[in-house]
Amino acid sequence: MQIRKLAKQDFDAWHPLWQAYLKFYDSEVVDEVTRQSFDRLTDRGERMGAFVAEMDDGALGGIVHWLRHPSTWTATDYCYLQDLFVSEKGRRQGTGRTLINAVYARAGELGCDRVYWLTHETNTAAIALYDKVAEKSGFVQYRKIL
Repeated sequence: MQIRKLAKQDFDAWHPLWQAYLKFYDSEVVDEVTRQSFDRLTDRGERMGAFVAEMDDGALGGIVHWLRHPSTWTATDYCYLQDLFVSEKGRRQGTGRTLINAVYARAGELGCDRVYWLTHETNTAAIALYDKVAEKSGFVQYRKIL
């Protein structure tokens, strides 16, 4: 497995993983937003990016998207790990952990103060990994969709 930046030519391989991730969370994103998000993730001028796990056979076995943003609590940015998905083929090989570590490394290069993320309370497989690679903040998310 090789971890690398998502590239413009990866759309056809990235798209099924993105769709599987959305399906896992019982969500949908319209095609226009999906395309815009992909363009932002591969535009080196954006404050967001993505890594992919390319398996030995050349297929993508996982994706991770991140974005950095200012904080009122520090002079430096925070890095929000927004989406992480590992395909069935990529599981049980350390793919998720390796993708998270790639975000940690990039956030460090960018001078970010921290990396943080959310997951659903029922995502027990992910939580088992997250408990090993980060600390729970204790915060509960509230939101209102506008």
